Amino acid sequence: MASEYTQILRERLRESSHDVQYIEPPFDDSIADLGKEWRSALAKLKFANSYRMEPLKKFQAHLVETKVQQVLKESLKDVKYDDKLFSHLSLELADRILSAVKELGYQRYKFIIKVLFIQKAGQAINVSSRWIWDVAWDSWVAAQHETETYVALALVFALYCE
Repeated sequence: MASEYTQILRERLRESSHDVQYIEPPFDDSIADLGKEWRSALAKLKFANSYRMEPLKKFQAHLVETKVQQVLKESLKDVKYDDKLFSHLSLELADRILSAVKELGYQRYKFIIKVLFIQKAGQAINVSSRWIWDVAWDSWVAAQHETETYVALALVFALYCE
């Protein structure tokens, strides 16, 4: 168990862009039966501040829109309108879109994915969102997939975290 946790911790540290300042053990000395490897694996990591105020790679809306459009097209090519199915499918699509956007390699961005299914029944709909954000680094993308019976709308909000 300890070696599995240690391996996961090492993999996450490799993916991290932060520098480790020091490691603080969470246990007191009264717990003697735990090995040194286990104690170091469960230690709290303290990260040094990078003082980075702008992203290494700025969010590129046109690339993300293309990727999201591709995910919608592949996932919904043979799907017919079903309100019971769409409640579960919207969660799956949001996860697929999030994975696809993360593959593009935008570091220090938080993504909010919203997927809407709208049945075509002769009605009109307005979708609006409000955000307080930094216009220099934060952005959003909308992509849609339309069939005879429904419209699928995916919104991706990218928020840069300093």
